[in-house]
Amino acid sequence: MKLKSSLAIVILGLLFSVHVYAQESQSAAESAEKLKAQLLEVQAKEADLRTRLQQLDESIKPENIERSLAGVGSTRPEELREQRRRQLSIQRNGVLAQLQTSETSRTRLETALANAEALAYQQSARPAPTTNQTMLAAGSRYQWMMFGGGGLALLALGGSGAFLYRRTKRR
Repeated sequence: MKLKSSLAIVILGLLFSVHVYAQESQSAAESAEKLKAQLLEVQAKEADLRTRLQQLDESIKPENIERSLAGVGSTRPEELREQRRRQLSIQRNGVLAQLQTSETSRTRLETALANAEALAYQQSARPAPTTNQTMLAAGSRYQWMMFGGGGLALLALGGSGAFLYRRTKRR
């Protein structure tokens, strides 16, 4: 029973350690398009944050705080005004932090987009590979998996087989 479970563990370990490359990585043009879409999303979010920041800046003015608390009766109106000002300040600081993060993200995306567009231009300037060149490139990519990776799998399988054989022999 132990022999079967040990062999099953070894086989599962080998199966999960094999890497399969099914597709080519995306082209630079596709990458540039994705980055453009992300950049548009970040710019829209940034515009929303700027609008919210303007609203908070307007709301934090003393006369607007006074106006917002006009219908609230209290024996200590100055404490209410101060509490409202603090709430608005906290919200404003949060929006400022989000805006700063968004600006950093936008800058990073703009740089990545410029690099991707340059790479896409370089790729478009290269001549298209012929069928033979494509087959050679694919063959060299999978050669390691067939010989190097297969050799490692065979070595591991042989080693585990020898280990299991010795183990059963000792009993």
